[in-house]
Amino acid sequence: MDFRALVIIMMSAVLVNNYVLRQFLGVCPFLGVSKDLKSSVGMGLAVMFVMLMAASVTWPIQVFLLDANGLDFMQTVVFILVIASMVQLVEVVLKRFLPALFASLGVYLPLMTTNCAVLAVTISNINNGYTYIEALVSALGAGLGFFIAMVIFTGVRSQVAAADPPEAFKGIPITLISAAILSLAFFGFDGVIENLFR
Repeated sequence: MDFRALVIIMMSAVLVNNYVLRQFLGVCPFLGVSKDLKSSVGMGLAVMFVMLMAASVTWPIQVFLLDANGLDFMQTVVFILVIASMVQLVEVVLKRFLPALFASLGVYLPLMTTNCAVLAVTISNINNGYTYIEALVSALGAGLGFFIAMVIFTGVRSQVAAADPPEAFKGIPITLISAAILSLAFFGFDGVIENLFR
């Protein structure tokens, strides 16, 4: 296993191909939960866990069950069922051990079942032809990228709220403009991965 390839996969998933800021997947919890730092950290960690667990389960299912039996057309349905199971596990754990965080995440936690970023990670791991270890590294990087985006955007939103924007921009307009500017900042990482080991 080439360590450089794993570093490139990880850095690419975190910075260059960030699922929320570059590919605009998983925007619903990104915008909905990023108002307060505790909720953002909780959601970021929950998404990271679900992405990692979903990748660890879906890769063997795809390779040893679906592909082996000519059932690859069932990929999306099976992957959504696996993701829904992982989200249920996270919900049970949070409700039992962290009830305040469970309450603050509200409707966005069950919505993670259909979070397109989680589904996109599992499908892109298969489409990119990753090995099992590469798929896990990619999922961890995608989750870490989501976590970083959530935490950074929480700071941006608190600064914007403290700046007292004009009345026409308050609420959703300034939030979307802030998200767009943050997204543009991540476009600055283009070319970093290609030159990482030169």
